[in-house]
Amino acid sequence: MPQLAFANSFWQSYDVLEKPVRAGVRKAMEKFQQLSIAELHADKGLHLESVNNARDPRMRTIRITDFWRGVVLAPDDGSDTFLLLNVVPHDNAYTWAAKRLYTVNTATRALEVRNVVAIEQLTPALEKAAAQAPTLLFAKHSDTVLRHLGIDEQVLRAVRTIIDKPQLEAFGMLLPEDQFEVLEYLAEGFSPDEVYRDVVAERRPADATPEPSENLAVAIANTKSRITLVTRPDELAEILDKPFAAWRVFLHPSQRRVAYRVSYKGPAQVTGGPGTGKTVVALHRVKHLLSRSADNRVLLTTYTNALAATLRENLALLLHDDQQLARVEVTTVNAFANRTVRALAGRVPTPIGDADERQVWRRVCRRLKLPWTEQFLAQEFRHVVLAQDVRSREEYSAASRRGRGAALGARQRDQVWDAVEMFSAELSAAGTMTHLQVCAKAAQLLQDTDLTVHGYDHVVVDEAQDLHPAQWRVLRAAVAPGPDDLFITGDPHQRIYDSRVSLGALGISVAGRSSRLRINYRSTEEILSWSTGVLVGSRVEDLGGEGEDSLTGYRSLLHGKRPHAQGYPTSQAEVTSLVKRVGEWLEQGVQPSEIAVCARFNTLLTSVYDELTGAGIPAVRVRDQPGADVDGVRLATMHAMKGLEFRCVAVVGATAKAVPFAKEVTPSEVDQLQHDSDMLRERCLLFVASTRAREALHVSWSGMPSPFLSFASRSEPS
Repeated sequence: MPQLAFANSFWQSYDVLEKPVRAGVRKAMEKFQQLSIAELHADKGLHLESVNNARDPRMRTIRITDFWRGVVLAPDDGSDTFLLLNVVPHDNAYTWAAKRLYTVNTATRALEVRNVVAIEQLTPALEKAAAQAPTLLFAKHSDTVLRHLGIDEQVLRAVRTIIDKPQLEAFGMLLPEDQFEVLEYLAEGFSPDEVYRDVVAERRPADATPEPSENLAVAIANTKSRITLVTRPDELAEILDKPFAAWRVFLHPSQRRVAYRVSYKGPAQVTGGPGTGKTVVALHRVKHLLSRSADNRVLLTTYTNALAATLRENLALLLHDDQQLARVEVTTVNAFANRTVRALAGRVPTPIGDADERQVWRRVCRRLKLPWTEQFLAQEFRHVVLAQDVRSREEYSAASRRGRGAALGARQRDQVWDAVEMFSAELSAAGTMTHLQVCAKAAQLLQDTDLTVHGYDHVVVDEAQDLHPAQWRVLRAAVAPGPDDLFITGDPHQRIYDSRVSLGALGISVAGRSSRLRINYRSTEEILSWSTGVLVGSRVEDLGGEGEDSLTGYRSLLHGKRPHAQGYPTSQAEVTSLVKRVGEWLEQGVQPSEIAVCARFNTLLTSVYDELTGAGIPAVRVRDQPGADVDGVRLATMHAMKGLEFRCVAVVGATAKAVPFAKEVTPSEVDQLQHDSDMLRERCLLFVASTRAREALHVSWSGMPSPFLSFASRSEPS
């Protein structure tokens, strides 16, 4: 009987297939298991066909439906293991299969794939350009050295044309996985011996044969990181039934080389747009750091409780090891700071929220008869005093106010400091603090304590774009400076809280250790393109506060239907239409837990909840942290959608009054710079909400639409 194996490329295609096509895949795979090798080749309903002009003679296609084909690598060596590579529309299946060649890496013994046609077409032109170049990227490494590291003859010829690292990156999608990773390490300055030890030896199984085996079954067994082998008759259904979260922990080679780089000499940073796998990389980095020592302790931190809960679930999927999980603390920065103050100071003041903080500032303004609003004072406290860890009147008088539009003279700074002192005194008398003050206190305590007792060996930071300097100081103080101390992931285009950071000024330098991910593995190109329209014309500061960030080159490999954007005369009509849309998604086979509805305010979500449950559709709120096994459409505010993802997303209430929300935007006449920053933050909020969708996006409003949707016209229903 034949054995089945699934390449990671299959899971990337399978997850976005509609229910009838998935059912076709399941039926075809079950038939695969029931037939003998002879019956497979005799065409017992699967239509196992060769691919004309294929560069790999083992390429076959099988019938999934009338329109869809599976691409399979069939054994030609007497073995019985078939590798399912992809599921694509009929004509595309033959084109995709004809260009690809699967070979066994001579060094790692793993099966790897290349776009052989594209490499052949590009190499001659690149050789001409290389002949005129003053230097070549790999000139100092001999052919013998490169072959020893697994570089084969075709790739070697292409390697000799590469001028610099950007050109290598451009080649990356065409090259075999392990060979590209070797080249990446060499390009970063690692010696051949280090690359052999850290890449080749790490990849090659301990029981690998002295010479590479061309037997497909053996090669598949040697490629466990990229291939799933079905070993039991009942395992097929179990594998195909797994939710998307089970496959979220897989890595593309471009992500793997970042996550599993043996060591960074200091803090490292990974940026990229939504869906590029930054969180996946962070999780794998935790796994790698844990594997380096049985004693390593890792702090994995993020911004919200919902995100922390999701990280815990996915880390458990990835590790499958309770002892390793016990060495990781997954929490928010604020929760970690709170716990730190309690552990090191004996007690922690009760944190207050933004609304309560504003009330205190309002009272201070009134008592001191100040000419500013409570909003201005709260922002000055946040962006200057706490951001720069200012602790005295003298320090504040000399502090930089870069990014603050309203200039303050010496007398005015004195007045502001009077307000700061009164504000702090009132909170102290009440036994309270703001969350950021707790962070500042935690950082001070950690700086004065023995990190071998209270610290960690490594800190991994997800969703880093929204962290305030006070929060960064906590993380910097939580781990001793040195190799692999901090691993940071984030996207400035998803900055939905008002934080301005210069990592360098905080003692966190990522120079030479920064990577960017540009391929979206989550959303379709149609959703991505539509969502990016929300940010058109905006200037976005990079993660470290040192320059500008761009989505140039950011793209998706997936395609689907265009988002549907529509206005309604009343909120009731909008919600009624939403319930109908959710019902359509459910009829298409989407599970309720794979659908999310988000709005700016909870009041609208309450109406949505009542209408959905009234129609017999289960619904739960994300703030209640429902587990993966809890049935129900997820309801969340736009802020709570941060870091989450769903097959289908409906963004409701995208009105001119909600996005931007006037109370969250500083008037331009008060502070133009703050106004612009607030407006960008509001744009980013809508961008984040829209990019949570993987397959279908529905955006609606009643009355006047958000001005950020001026580009959007009504499109075909998704």
